[in-house]
Amino acid sequence: MGKSRAIEFSDIEFVFLDRDGVLNRQPPEGRFVTCAEELEMLPGVEDAVAALNRSGRRVIVVTNQRGIALGLYSQDDLARMHAKLRERLAARGGHLDGIYFCPHDEGQCNCRKPLTGLFEQAFLDFPRARPENSLMAGDSLRDIEAGLRLGMRTAFITGDVETISADAERARMLAQVSVASLPELVHRYLCFENR
Repeated sequence: MGKSRAIEFSDIEFVFLDRDGVLNRQPPEGRFVTCAEELEMLPGVEDAVAALNRSGRRVIVVTNQRGIALGLYSQDDLARMHAKLRERLAARGGHLDGIYFCPHDEGQCNCRKPLTGLFEQAFLDFPRARPENSLMAGDSLRDIEAGLRLGMRTAFITGDVETISADAERARMLAQVSVASLPELVHRYLCFENR
């Protein structure tokens, strides 16, 4: 079980999620998911996203995809990965309201987390979204730092101990809550009330 501070989540309307390590299995350090066939969903995430949808919340993915800049896969490959992700969610009654990705390498843009460009794009596309009614859930320090830079509430997903990042302890300490998985976050903090 993760830590819990007295944080109120009932007013969260927008849930921002990292992809790798939150929705699908995180590859080992230095490796990338390069095609749809390698996208392995984590247990229970389809139902967790569907529960968020039923609660009236918007679910938005914000993901760094540096592998594109490195030439390991293309934007078309990424589109196929995200089509598979959407299909898997739809099969369980869930959907994503948006997917925003950064295809750049380090230091080339303002959208690569922990920078906030992906969120700023989403805030333009979803005018009701504001840092005060949004939550960032991710499995890395850069996810948590991006959310905190904007003043969002944050949740650290500890995930698989085999692929946990070196800066995981710092991320856990900075986030408002720390949980093992997205399903735990959804059921403990976000969808316990009837909306």
